[in-house]
Amino acid sequence: MKGSEHRNSALDSIWEAAIEAVSGYRAVVNALQSDPAFRPDQVIAVGKAASGMCLGALDNLPACDALVVTKYGHVDAELRERERVTAIESAHPIPDQNSLVAGHALLERTFTMPPESRLLLLISGGASALAEALPADMSLDDLQAQTDAMIAGGKTIAEINAWRKQHSMIKDGKLIEAFKGREVRVYAISDVEGDSIATIGSGLGDPHRASVMAAARVIASNGIARARAEQKAQELGLEVRVNEETLYGDVFELAAVIGDTLRNAEPGVYIWGGEPTVVLPDNPGRGGRNQSLALAISEHLRGLDHISLLVAGTDGSDGPTTAAGGLVDGSTWSNKRAARAALKRADAGPYLEKRGALFITGPTNTNVMDLAIAIVDAR
Repeated sequence: MKGSEHRNSALDSIWEAAIEAVSGYRAVVNALQSDPAFRPDQVIAVGKAASGMCLGALDNLPACDALVVTKYGHVDAELRERERVTAIESAHPIPDQNSLVAGHALLERTFTMPPESRLLLLISGGASALAEALPADMSLDDLQAQTDAMIAGGKTIAEINAWRKQHSMIKDGKLIEAFKGREVRVYAISDVEGDSIATIGSGLGDPHRASVMAAARVIASNGIARARAEQKAQELGLEVRVNEETLYGDVFELAAVIGDTLRNAEPGVYIWGGEPTVVLPDNPGRGGRNQSLALAISEHLRGLDHISLLVAGTDGSDGPTTAAGGLVDGSTWSNKRAARAALKRADAGPYLEKRGALFITGPTNTNVMDLAIAIVDAR
C-alpha cells in the first residue's frame, strides 16, 4: 500500500505540473507578452478553456469588451464579476440550442465590429460543439443525430471536424471571413493531432478566408504538457523511459500495447499523449474513453504491485461524465466479470468509482487531448 500511495502522489504532482504548463491563463499571458504591440478592441474566447484564456487576456490588456463561449459549469466566478463580459454556456460533446445561440452571437459580434477595429480570437478544444451556426437546410436535430452517430461510431476528432466544417456557417474560417475590421489575432490551444489551426475547433480560428490582416498560432499543446510532465518526473528523481504522442486508435488495442509494455518495463516513468477512440454500444453507460482505457489496461496489470497508471483528459472531463479518467494499479481488476461487463457497456465509471479509482479534477481551463502516465517501481 505504501508503494501505491507514493506512486499515486507522484502521479498527481506530475499531472498538475503538466496541466499548469498549458493552462489557458498562462498560455495567453505568454502569447501577449511576445506580441506587445497588438491591442484588441474585442476579445472572443470559445472552448473549454475559454474562461481562463479570456481572464489571461483581460488581465493583461487595456479594458475592452469580451464574449466567452464555454461548457456548462466552466465559467470562472471571477469572470462573471467582470464588466463588459458576456458569457454563454452550452453543451459538449453533443451541441444544444445554446450552441446555436452562441454561434449566432459570434457572428453578430464579429460582423458588427467597426472598420478600424482589432479582434483577439481565443480558441480551445470543445469549440466545435459549443458554438454553431447552421445552414438553412440543417436543423439542430440533424446536427445532434449526426454528431452522436460519429462519436458512437468511434470516429476520430479529425474526421468529425472535417464533417463539421462542411456543414457550418462559422467553421473552416467562415467566422473570420465575416470580420470586416482592421486586424485579427488567433491564439489557439490545440486538442488535435498535428496541432493544425485548420482542425482545432473545426477551423473556427482558421484565417485562410480572411480579407484583413490575420495571424494565427498555437500557444499550448499536448507536446508542451508532456515536456513539463517529463521535467517534473525528473525533479522527483524519476527516470523517464518513454515520452511520446502515440495515444491514438481504439482503446482496447491501445490497452493491449500499453499493458504489455508496462508488464515488461524497466523502473521509471512512461508518458503517452493523444486521443484514443472507443466504439460505443447502444445505450452506453457512464464512462468516457479515458476511464475505459484505464480499466482495460488494468486487466494487464492485475496481480502486479509495482505499477500505477493515470489516464485522463486534460480538460478535466471524460465523455459525458464529471471525472477526468482513472487511476489504476494491479488491484483494480479485482472482479473480472464485473470489469468486463462494464467495458462492454461503456460503463467503466461506476466500476472505477467503487474501487476508489476515479480521477476527478474539475474543469482545468485547458484542453490538450489526453495523457497516460505510468510509474513503474523496481519489482
